[in-house]
Parts: sequence; structure tokens; C-alpha cells
Amino acid sequence: MLSNLKFRIVNMRLHYLLLRVPLISLFFLSCLASDWPSWRGPSGDSISTSTGLISSWSQDGSNLLWSIPFTGRSTPIILGQKVCSNGRIGEGVHRQEMVACFDVEDGRRLWEYRFNVYLTTVPWNRVGWANISGDPETGYIFSQGVGGTLLCLDEEGQLVWSRSLAEDFGFFSGYGGRTQTPVVDEKRLIVTFVSGSWGDWSAPRHRTFAFNKYTGDLLWVATPGQRPADLNTQSTPVIATINSQRLLIQGNADGSICAIQARTGKPVWRFRLSKRGLNTSVVVSGETVYATHSEENLNGGPMGAVVAIDATGAGDVTTTHQKWRTNIAAGFSSPLLKDGKLFVVDNSANLHCLNASDGTKMMDFSIGTVGKGSPVWAEGKIFVTEVNGRFHILGFKDEKLISLDEEILTVKTGRYAEIYGSPAIAHGRIFFVTEEGLYCLGYRSSPLQINDLPLLSSTVTTPTPGDIATIRVLPAEVRMSPGETKLFQVHAFDSLGLSVGEKTANWTLEGLTGSVNWKGEMNAEKTFDRQVGVIRAQVGALTAKARVRVFSGPQLEEDFQSTPVGHRPDYFLGGLVHFSVESNGKGNHFLVKKPASRGIHRHRTFIGPSDWNSYTIEADMRATRTSRKVPDMGLINSGYTMDLMGVHQQIQIRSWTAERRMSKSVPFHWVANRWYRVKLSVEASEKLAIVRGKVWLREKPEPNGWTIIVEDPHPISSGSPALFGNSPTPVHYDNVRINKNR
Repeated sequence: MLSNLKFRIVNMRLHYLLLRVPLISLFFLSCLASDWPSWRGPSGDSISTSTGLISSWSQDGSNLLWSIPFTGRSTPIILGQKVCSNGRIGEGVHRQEMVACFDVEDGRRLWEYRFNVYLTTVPWNRVGWANISGDPETGYIFSQGVGGTLLCLDEEGQLVWSRSLAEDFGFFSGYGGRTQTPVVDEKRLIVTFVSGSWGDWSAPRHRTFAFNKYTGDLLWVATPGQRPADLNTQSTPVIATINSQRLLIQGNADGSICAIQARTGKPVWRFRLSKRGLNTSVVVSGETVYATHSEENLNGGPMGAVVAIDATGAGDVTTTHQKWRTNIAAGFSSPLLKDGKLFVVDNSANLHCLNASDGTKMMDFSIGTVGKGSPVWAEGKIFVTEVNGRFHILGFKDEKLISLDEEILTVKTGRYAEIYGSPAIAHGRIFFVTEEGLYCLGYRSSPLQINDLPLLSSTVTTPTPGDIATIRVLPAEVRMSPGETKLFQVHAFDSLGLSVGEKTANWTLEGLTGSVNWKGEMNAEKTFDRQVGVIRAQVGALTAKARVRVFSGPQLEEDFQSTPVGHRPDYFLGGLVHFSVESNGKGNHFLVKKPASRGIHRHRTFIGPSDWNSYTIEADMRATRTSRKVPDMGLINSGYTMDLMGVHQQIQIRSWTAERRMSKSVPFHWVANRWYRVKLSVEASEKLAIVRGKVWLREKPEPNGWTIIVEDPHPISSGSPALFGNSPTPVHYDNVRINKNR
């Protein structure tokens, strides 16, 4: 077993080698057989090399090494002596999302990190859907929460960096709660989600974001698909090297399988598979990608499909690179490939075994009624879960799947304990999470099989890069203050995505007032309190850009007079198709939120950075009424929503729309077609947030007292100001003002 010191020394050596020889990272991961750093294991294919595994167990103690109370719906990871998972914890006002790590030997809790859920309609029982991911090099753990909170935690559970994906990038979080698992690749942390922010990223699209895993700086963003068919999907990207290109292959919310260069984000090919968004991950073997879904096919026919795709193409390969197809509706469980056999769990929890060369069915086995978890292979056995509390260990006999063991887990009330995740297998033991516990299975007589980290082969070399084909400006997006200076760099890559190194560029600013020198140092003009635009670099005939938002402290005024009719202020983030400026015909402009053309009417638009804190936002608002339809309207401050609810004739302050974790309502009679002044203030300390709101008719003097005051024992310390509306009929906004609290 490695001591902490030895682990850090080996990691430092590996870090140095990885920087010098980046192509070896897959080799490095495949060698870490004793760990399970991501939900599909060290090689990303759900195959474990562990030996000495059990073939049966029982809840009364046989081969059950330990179990502890825990509530989750994802797959745990194993890093050295720790098994870690995300989940939910607490009751009432204390409900939070969490990441926790335990000792693999006895389940002793080592640490936990709790954080708030806000700016989302995801219900409590779907919190903690995405799996966490670990980085063997740094020991960091990455978590993407249901509300868009992206966390990087160190091996002791301390926060290294975080990003608010909703407030910074327009992350969409819907009621379904499906959330993508982060992926660690070389120096990058990859996350994907449907988003709509500002500028050329305003339109809702499924985008892939690459962050510097050490700092959280944005490296690149890819938009390989078209308009999303679903706003919440959960396909985890898979890394593979095909045709000498390091590719990131994933299911898209538009129903396509997309391949992009992992180091640059440049789209390579796209295979249109479904009319709806994809939730499963692919599996890759050589130059073949296997993918599944359970929705409508492009050409009709039965629901769902399993396809094999020749992954050597470019552009749209839908009609040219399909190897074979069979109709199986497998929309949630990702496939497993082993020894020429493709194992697929359909939505009805039937495990199908297909010949990977042509798709013909070889055998099948029913594991229950609802298939969500993905199968895992180890020591000639398949370990697979079923939603209704079933944990299966399957073997083979006479070319048939057979049951070696089946356990059905329940909660205290007697109903099934739901299992959505997959098993994680490491150190000769099996770990899995249910809604009522974290389990560790293995032989009591067998010691932990924690091996020393392997030395990397000195014979592995980096291919010589070719001519420059792509350049990227780093960081890809920043937020600056007036008068601040930021350094940008240009990194070049060849046609295969291999790094050609840093390059000198010619720099220009577009839509920004300031200066930039030959080094790439940009200085934002002091006299402009807010502006957005791009800094562009040119190297020969190639160009690239980074996006820049400039804001002063929490201070802003907006009356929409300078915004053209039909548009919105260019620094507003999110809600592009729902918010636009109109005129009253007398030269006065105001912002209007109209009913959605389809789907829900509840939307928001952010108007400042996510790190603002201790401020007050106020605005004029007017609701319209059509027959019985009357909207809700309000403000957001640091993750807290103040909602003037039209039908209920009340004011509500809440932190979590679906659950009202911190929620208070007071009666307030207000009428349509009258302008009201609405004010929301938040003061947050380390242990308490005090949220105050008031409303009054615009033509009346501001009242001295607050209309509503709420306290939150789990404060949201900072967040973007925003306008909110749930608008079956139009809502009007004007004269927005934000000021730092005195």
C-alpha cells in the first residue's frame, strides 16, 4: 500500500512524464488496474482486471464486508485507499447535495463536502445523478451537480476550484435531472450539457466544455450538433485514438453520435442516430464505435437501436459508415464489449449478448423490469444492477448466461431500494451504491489488492506533429474588471490535434474598448463599467478568439433605451429566445418576456457575474393578463428567487424551485397592467444568509419596511443577478438597478 508521501512522489513523476509524453495517458490509465477512477473503470470500458472476486453474497453477512447508510443513484469511484461517491443528505431546510469518501477497508467516513442545490427544478430524489470522476495524477475529484455546480476537490475534500455552469455558461437544468459525468483527459476536465449564454453561444445547443483540470480555466468549447431535441441528457464522453487522432466521442442532445478532437474541440464526424437526445455512452473497439438508444429512429420502425459505426470517417457519416444495426431499445444502460461479444441491457432489463462483428443475437437473460445501470465485466463474470433493488452476478455455461447470484435490496419500509448506478470493481472487491446504502463485497480472508503505481514505459514516444492546422486562444473565455489586464496565449495544433506549441500572434479587439499588445496582454478600459466582445488572434491565415465580459463590482443600471427593439442587452446571459426589447410607441424601451412557443414558460436571464455577493437588485415589473392566465415574475439574487406569484397572489422567496428547501411565502395582492417596483437584497455570512424583499407600486414612495424576510442556515455565498418570469402571458421589465449593499 502506498503511503501518502509515496503516492504524491509517484504522482509528481507521472505528472512530469504526462506533460512530456501526452499520448501515454491511456496507457497509464489502463495500467492502474487496482483503481476505478471513473464510472466505467480505468480504461473507460467497464472491464476490471481484478481477481479473486466473489460469485455470491448475502445481506446477512456472507461475503458482505461492510455496508453503511448512504443515499445515492450513481456509481462510486475508487482511488487508492478511498471509495468515493456523490449523493444527497439532510432533511427539510438542511437538504444538500454531497460528495463523500470512505475507507475501502471498513467504510469509515474520511470526509464529506456538502453544497447547495439551487437554480433548478430537479426534485430531491434525483439529486446526485451524475457520477463523480477521479484523477489518478492529482488525486482530485470532480463533481457536476444537478444545478450546474462544477466542483474540483482535493484528496482531503477541500475545494480547489469551482464553476457555476448555469450562471457562467447558461447550463440548462430541467426536472428530469439527467446530468453528464465529468471526464478527465490529460490536462483537461471535459463536461457536456445543453446551454445558451451570450453572443455566438446564445442559441440553445449541446456543447462540450474543456477546462484546465488544475485551475478551472476554460480551454475550448465545441458545438458539434444541431438544435437539441432534449434539454437533459446524460451521455458521458469516451476517449479513443482512431486514425492517429485522439477523439472524444459522445451522444448529443440532438440524437447524434459526435466525435471531436479531444485536444482542440474540432468536430471530426457526426452520425445521426435518433430523433431524441441520447443518454448512453458508446464503447469503442479499434476503429468501431458501438452505440445504443431507445427513442424514435430517423427512418421510423421499432423504437431504439444498437449500431456499429466505422469511426474512420469525417463529416456526416450517417449513410456511409454504419456497419450493422439491430432494433433493441437500450436507452439508459451503456453497452459492454468483451471477447467479441457486445452486452446490452434494454429498458425492460433484458441483458442481450450480440455478436460484435454483425449484431446477431447470441444469448439473453432477464435481470428484472427496469434497466438503468450498465454491466461490468470481471474475472469471467458480469456484475449488473436493476432499478428495483436487484444486484446480479452472472456467469456462462454452454454458451448461455446463467445466474450465479441475485440479491434484492430493500429500504426500511420494505419497498425496493432503487439502484441506478453500476458496480465499481477494484482491489479484489466490489462496490455499489443504492438509495439506502454503500456496499463493499469480497472475501474476508483476502487482503486488499492495492498495487503500487506502475512505472511508465520509456519506449513510448510522442509522434512528431505536422504543420499548424488549428489554433486556440487560452483561456477561451474570461471575466474582467474595468482597468484589469489579462494575458492570453495562442496554442497551435496540427491536423490530428497534436500540439505544435505556443505561437506569437497578431491581436485585435472586437466589440471591446481597451488595448492589447503583441504579448497578448489585454487591458480593459477603465471608463466602461460593462462590455462584452472578443479578443482575436491571427497566426498566418489562421484565426481564433476568446470571449471577454467586463464588469465592475456589483453596480449596474439598465433602462434598455440603447438596446434596439427585438434584441436584448448584449451582456445578458441565457434566455435569448424568451427575452427581447419592445417600445411603447413613445420612445420608451422595456424588456419583455413572452410566452414560450412550446414547452414551459419558466425562464431567467442573468445580467452579471456569478462571483458577485452582498448586493441588492431592483427593477420595475408589469404583468399582463389574458382571460384566466396571469404570470409569475421576479428577481434572482445570489441563487435566491423572489417570485410575485400571480395565481396565488403571494410573494415567495426560495432557493430551490422543486423542493422549496429554504422557502417562505407571504400574501400580497397585486394586479395586472400596473407597474411595480421589486427589490431583493441578500447578505450572506459563513453560517447564515438573510434575504429581504419588498414590492410597491412604482408611482408610490418606497416603503421603509421589507415585505418579506427569510433566513437560510446554508447560505449561498454569491451568484449572478437575474430577471425571472413564468409567463403564459407577457411580463415587462424596466429600470434595472444593482448596487453593493452598504
